Amino acid sequence: MVMNKDEIKVRIEKLRGYIDDLRYRYHVLDDPTITDMDYDSLTRELVELERQYPEFYDKNSPSQKVGGAPLDKFVKVTHASPMLSLGDAFDEKEMKDWFERMVKLVGAEALEKSGFYCELKMDGLASSLVYENGEFVYGATRGDGKIGENITENLKTVESIPLRLRKNSKFFHEGRIEIRGEVYMPKKSFEDLNKLREQNGEELFANPRNAAAGSLRQLDPKIVALRNLDFRAYAAIGVAVSTHEQEHAAAKDLGFISNSENTFCRNLDEIFELWYKWEKLRPSLPYQIDGMVVNVNDKELFAQLGVVGKAPRGAMAFKWPAEEATTIIEDIQVNVGRTGTLTPVAFLRPVLVAGSTVSRATLHNMDEIVRKDLKIGDTVIVRKAGDVIPEVVRPIVELRTGKEKDFVMPEVCPMCGGAAVQKPGEVAFRCVNKNCFASLRRRLEHFVSKAAFNIDGLGPQIIDRLLDEGLIEDASDLFLLKESDVSGLDRFGAKSATNLINSIQEHKKIGLARFIYALGVANVGEETVRDIVANLQLTTNNPQQIILMIKEKSLEQWQEVPDIGPVVAGSIFDYFHDEHNLEFIERLLNNGVEILVEATKKSDKLVGLTFVLTGGMEKMTRDEAKSRIRELGGDVSESVSKKTSFVVAGSDAGSKLEKAQKLGVKVIGEDEFLEQIS
Repeated sequence: MVMNKDEIKVRIEKLRGYIDDLRYRYHVLDDPTITDMDYDSLTRELVELERQYPEFYDKNSPSQKVGGAPLDKFVKVTHASPMLSLGDAFDEKEMKDWFERMVKLVGAEALEKSGFYCELKMDGLASSLVYENGEFVYGATRGDGKIGENITENLKTVESIPLRLRKNSKFFHEGRIEIRGEVYMPKKSFEDLNKLREQNGEELFANPRNAAAGSLRQLDPKIVALRNLDFRAYAAIGVAVSTHEQEHAAAKDLGFISNSENTFCRNLDEIFELWYKWEKLRPSLPYQIDGMVVNVNDKELFAQLGVVGKAPRGAMAFKWPAEEATTIIEDIQVNVGRTGTLTPVAFLRPVLVAGSTVSRATLHNMDEIVRKDLKIGDTVIVRKAGDVIPEVVRPIVELRTGKEKDFVMPEVCPMCGGAAVQKPGEVAFRCVNKNCFASLRRRLEHFVSKAAFNIDGLGPQIIDRLLDEGLIEDASDLFLLKESDVSGLDRFGAKSATNLINSIQEHKKIGLARFIYALGVANVGEETVRDIVANLQLTTNNPQQIILMIKEKSLEQWQEVPDIGPVVAGSIFDYFHDEHNLEFIERLLNNGVEILVEATKKSDKLVGLTFVLTGGMEKMTRDEAKSRIRELGGDVSESVSKKTSFVVAGSDAGSKLEKAQKLGVKVIGEDEFLEQIS
């Protein structure tokens, strides 16, 4: 969707107005209506549009400001030197670009000699502490960078902020010393605070950063004292040091906590190595971080690099990819699934979220679109954590122009023209044509997928070719294919034909749970099929008898199985009482598919324990981890609850980790998990 100049001007003005409102709510009212990640995403879009269209420049644009206006209820304080913001980088390329810009100004040799001091970027509220002759005089928020708010009495309640500097420090001197740092709320304090607020019927804080900011702006210091805030110093102004690393050492010597995790790096390679390390380890930290601050270590060189706009050239906030961003729904189209379900999909203006470019997101069903009030042309918040499917969270209605369009679910299947029907009691629209090409194609893709038969080389394009040539009518025909059937196809040589047929034949043997999953029973996922198999209490490995056992169970019996609700029970019962489905299973068995009954547990080591896996794992796959847990008698769940024993958090752990922390569920890393299953 290409915008003309008038539309671009409207977009810029809308963004400016909305961001100004967000800034006021965030900085002044402590009432944010959007996450920091989404705020950053909108600001980056505005900055980019203003760069591309300088004719729309406005000196009062929020892109030209550092912070927000101070609150009137606190006395205003003018900072001796501006408390600047930082530029952001989200990947190696952006960091290399930053490095090259500095090379052009001061040369590579100077940067190499200086090195870089990297500190964890605490997610709190930047504050300035002023000491005269060693005595704490006042403390202030950053405010708009030039003028902040005097919150001295509140800062005095923070245990880690000394009221007197250590006079025996080698950095102490009579006169003015200013310490800058981050006031933050540890995760444990945040959890305790929200539990208390929940008990009192008060609104919960969204995250520790908002809780810290809200606490510091309380008028009653006694309330602040109960919040268990903490402070980490990152700058010491007025002390005689030549490097940023020494500045941290000076702050520590004067009586402040400086992160022991901060590290000196000689070059970009070491910076990248450290960045990836903390990306994996940050869930285990007792406080929230969203990246590293990378500083040119030599202070003289840092000053020589100067300031551009609102940020010093010699420092960069090297953040991990945001799990949320804003973009525009350019269109909504319908996909047809393996069970005939019509699923609306949002086609998005491409945006980087959680390390990958997102251009599509499922909208699930029409009810969801109505509930979220989504329209074609809306600016929306998109969320993605790790490998989780991107989600459209909500529209930003304040940015609507009136040109947005409502989406209407089609009355016919867009693939075959069959009727699209919504049955009573269901939210989904389904194509009722059992011969719908799209449904058949999706069923085949599901059948050969990694969690099912895991047949390599059978991608969507090859499945389409086999269907178009009439070589297969359903998945059972795959096991009758010969090399001669496919080697003659255009762009399909003898070697690729041999590889495909070998792959199919090598995967004829399959575990019972995988087999049931491959059938594509509606509403039945990987965990549910394991519940099905466990409930059968098999005494036979005869596939026909096993299928008969499944068929003979009543609807009520399926509903009694733990973790299987009425909808799933109905799907299982209906599937195994449909003669077409039973004939399909019989063809699979007749064509050489061999069902293997999975081995029972090998140990009782994890009996009674339930694990939830989230994020990426390095030393084993998720499937391997799940299998090992079950072998040792444990259970695997896809959702976190108070009954969860452990959440295993890998890289890019997202909402499940946050929920575990909120519920007080024990979180362990991959190494600790490997010790448990060894």
